[in-house]
Amino acid sequence: MGYESAVDRAIREAAERGAFDNLPGAGKPLPGLDGPDDEMWWVRRYVEREGLSREALLPESIQLRKEIDRLPATLSDLRTEQAVRDVLRALNLRIVEYLRNPVGPRVKVGRIDADDAVARWRAGRAPAASPAAPAPPPPTRNPWWRRRRPS
Repeated sequence: MGYESAVDRAIREAAERGAFDNLPGAGKPLPGLDGPDDEMWWVRRYVEREGLSREALLPESIQLRKEIDRLPATLSDLRTEQAVRDVLRALNLRIVEYLRNPVGPRVKVGRIDADDAVARWRAGRAPAASPAAPAPPPPTRNPWWRRRRPS
């Protein structure tokens, strides 16, 4: 027998005791062996396993651009003007941070005008005009045989 390290000895003794029997996945092939070679496989699996958005992997500039594009839908779900202004303030702070120290691809990103966004939010929440009353039916005319001739 050759040299056996302490780790090898611990593994051999555990296998003899049966510590590795009945493990989940025993006898099954390893998942992902037949897939394409991808150097970022572990990141993709982590994101899927943890239920995270893949958008978190994008550079900050692209994340901000996507958030700005989705802003009308995001604001439409909010109930109060203060909540809208809070969301805009937080987004503008992130934009200013990025503009001070841009990292990643250069994507045109600018601050959001809060007053303009609030005005658009109000316009989208304006109550719809009340439906107009139905038009009255056209006046009915008597058929020609029922008309009275003036005497």
